[in-house]
Amino acid sequence: MRIVLLGATGFTGRLTAEAMVRAGLAPVLAGRRHDAVARLADRLAPLAPSSDSEPTIALADADDPASVRKLIHDPSDILVTTVGPFMEFGHAAVEAAVDAGAGYLDSTGEPPFIREVFEVFGPRAERSGARLLTAFGYDYVPGNLAGALAIDRARKAGTPASRVDIGYFVEGDFAISSGTRASAAGVLLAPSFTWRNGVLATVRGGSGGTRSFDVGRDRQWKAMPVAGSEHITLPRLDPALTDVGVWLGWAGKFTPVAAAAGTALGALGSLPGADSVLGGLRRRAARTTGKGPDARTRANARSLVVAEACDIVGRPVADVRMVGPTPYDLTAELLAWGAITLATTDVTPGAHGPVDAFGLERLERGCADMGLVAVT
Repeated sequence: MRIVLLGATGFTGRLTAEAMVRAGLAPVLAGRRHDAVARLADRLAPLAPSSDSEPTIALADADDPASVRKLIHDPSDILVTTVGPFMEFGHAAVEAAVDAGAGYLDSTGEPPFIREVFEVFGPRAERSGARLLTAFGYDYVPGNLAGALAIDRARKAGTPASRVDIGYFVEGDFAISSGTRASAAGVLLAPSFTWRNGVLATVRGGSGGTRSFDVGRDRQWKAMPVAGSEHITLPRLDPALTDVGVWLGWAGKFTPVAAAAGTALGALGSLPGADSVLGGLRRRAARTTGKGPDARTRANARSLVVAEACDIVGRPVADVRMVGPTPYDLTAELLAWGAITLATTDVTPGAHGPVDAFGLERLERGCADMGLVAVT
């Protein structure tokens, strides 16, 4: 078994590499520049529990698919990638994993890429033996877990959930990385999707207004709609689920303004020539990736995710609130945990969400170990 981390020298990659080394996974750290990955490996080696779990290095460039293919030696290998924007640079890794029949995880939050993994690469993975887990970070594992818990609670109470809405928030001071900005630059103009009336429907990016969530302590926070993996994965858990909403509330009190801006940008995305504009935005934004909030800044924020389930007539039947580490640290821990769990679990070939891949109980225990827990 080998666990390979592509994009190890980027911001999310560095955090993930450290989480892997501390967990004793002996990752292969892959990046474009030998000096950068070598320095990272040297810095992380003292953190390894033993000399056998020290990281090694490899060279690969997401712009060079052949170099990415060389990272995978066997179907038992696990390829983890944090290289974004994924619509621009993500295809080489998932292609390599699918063709090799290997395991694959990524940190994307980009809806078009998520949908492509499920609809295009998923069927190919079923034939090759590959196991694909996309969006395996703060985007969108916590919502999958909270939503699945709400569905499970509603079912046990005797009233199946017909609709689940999931809100993502951050408590405290939160700064985004350059990679997040790079991904957002293209996503805002791209088509989006939602699960509505039992069908995965394409919608204009930024459409849907805002809605409020009860985040506890008599607080109602607004969020704007986004396309998440939950739209694809949660309906697999219960055929009674006809509608799924995923909502983002990072902007706090500025969420209504951000939602209006998203609606305007979504309209621009339907204009002729928008695809070339998107590619240019992603490319330019990607030049500044690798930077992000330091440990002190990250320590001043924590993740907050809410899932609210309703029955067929709209009556609330279950709700779940989860708190956890700051989004970037949580993403790193999730990718490290996901890599070792995928390597040691018999997962059916294809593209999966975190619950249908590992089971609700195992996912809940794993997330609790990294500090992501349900609260009353």
